[in-house]
Amino acid sequence: MAKRWYDDACGTAQALERLGERWALLVVRELLFGARRFSDLRAGLPGLSANVLTQRLEGLEAAGVVRRRVIEGRRPVQVYELTAWGLEIEPILRALNRWVAGAVALEAGRPYSAASLMLALRGAFSAELARGFVAVIGFTLPLDRFVARVDIHGIAIRRDDSDRVDLMIEGDPATIAAVVFDGRPLADAVAESRVRYTGSRALAERFVRLFPVAARAADTAVTG
Repeated sequence: MAKRWYDDACGTAQALERLGERWALLVVRELLFGARRFSDLRAGLPGLSANVLTQRLEGLEAAGVVRRRVIEGRRPVQVYELTAWGLEIEPILRALNRWVAGAVALEAGRPYSAASLMLALRGAFSAELARGFVAVIGFTLPLDRFVARVDIHGIAIRRDDSDRVDLMIEGDPATIAAVVFDGRPLADAVAESRVRYTGSRALAERFVRLFPVAARAADTAVTG
């Protein structure tokens, strides 16, 4: 690496030297569900300038977390994706989501990217509440589509435009998050045309209740 920030042998310090730059972890988050073009990353992180995104991608590539490749075709496209080592960060990000979950209500109004919603679903998923629930759920979000498979092994989510699903949910990430995490009634979001779904109403209502957000201890304060 070009510089050593901490000169500390601790693994935490060395991880921060690779991932501690502002926006770096969020770039990783956007790549968790598959390869993305530079423009896709800009769309998922609208507050990030092109210059800073370029710097973060270069740093993550130098650290062995991200790699570039070209998808061949009539118009070859360069994409970025996580390396096998980079993908190992996913459970750490899920744990961070669970850790801060009790503060989500205090941060209401902040935007969700498609990837941030999917990561939050992974982190909050309750295997206990999902006992006996087996289904394939599709998500049609602005500029992105995903498929979630729920079974006895848990929940697996990937970018996928397949329509072979038991339930298709369509809407913006913030509204879906409000239904899943903040207790907004699904029927209200549907009535206001903020969310649409194709499939069984009972299946939809059951699915959105599989993601409890644990309340933080009463003596825990979050300040901004």
